[in-house]
Amino acid sequence: MIFALWFDVDQALVGDLTVMKRTYAVLAALACLLFASVSFADQPRPWQMTLQDAATPIMSQIRWFEQYTLWFIVPVTIFVLILLILVVVKFNARANPVPSKTSHNTAIEIVWTVAPVLILFAIAIPSFNLLTYQLKMPENPDLTIKATATQWLWSYEYQGEQAVAFDSYLLKDTDRAAAGKEDIARYPRLLAVDNEVVVPVNKVVRMLVTAAPTDVIHAFAMPAFGVKIDAIPGRLNETWFTAEREGLYYGQCSELCGKDHAFMPIAIRVVSEEKYAAWAQAATSDLAGANKALMAAVDGAPAAVQTAANVSN
Repeated sequence: MIFALWFDVDQALVGDLTVMKRTYAVLAALACLLFASVSFADQPRPWQMTLQDAATPIMSQIRWFEQYTLWFIVPVTIFVLILLILVVVKFNARANPVPSKTSHNTAIEIVWTVAPVLILFAIAIPSFNLLTYQLKMPENPDLTIKATATQWLWSYEYQGEQAVAFDSYLLKDTDRAAAGKEDIARYPRLLAVDNEVVVPVNKVVRMLVTAAPTDVIHAFAMPAFGVKIDAIPGRLNETWFTAEREGLYYGQCSELCGKDHAFMPIAIRVVSEEKYAAWAQAATSDLAGANKALMAAVDGAPAAVQTAANVSN
């Protein structure tokens, strides 16, 4: 009987160890998938509660400002919650049948006037510094790209010597095989496009953003870059970024613009200066071939894949 009991315990331990090993294997696999996706593409992730990883100095400051403001938001929220609970418990009709007739308290009124003012100053000063840094355009950008929004696609024009211009549509599922973009993790559904914007790493890129003259208001937003600016018909807005990490980054139109508003993704591929120079030189005469060669160099995709045709939805 003792042997049988020992055998049962031993079997239970073996079973528990097996379950633990399987659990660790699953967690390790999930971690690998998570970090793998972050390494080559920034995109929204399931149950994400934080901002995307910063890929530009602007986004790094935005993430710092988010953490900074939490030092004010959390204590104030907890303090107000404690006050509400205290009032409910201590000053209800049962615990305090005779209500207080106090009309005012000078000290308390000074505190609740001065304290919010100091908190607002503490938040406003770094906020204005961030806005100034974000809105001050660099004098000599390394690259200028014009983005024009139309229901429901983005058109890009590279300014300067490289006369590169193309339309960027949402990548349809039926075009994935032809485009060589069947990897859903790398090219997620509803975010992947047929033609990505290509920029060099560690270079100042100026974006000129507008919308077609007869179109509606859109917005060019790239969360990992800390960039969001309206695309308004007849008006040319400008913003800038300096991507510090190579990879494929995703954004979307963030201004409600019609029935296909959710189908206007933005994809920017950041590559080394050498790869960008080779792509820009080839793209002036053969955009599809330049994209295929760049994908082969960056993703390891076969150079013979065909780029999906630019067809509207």
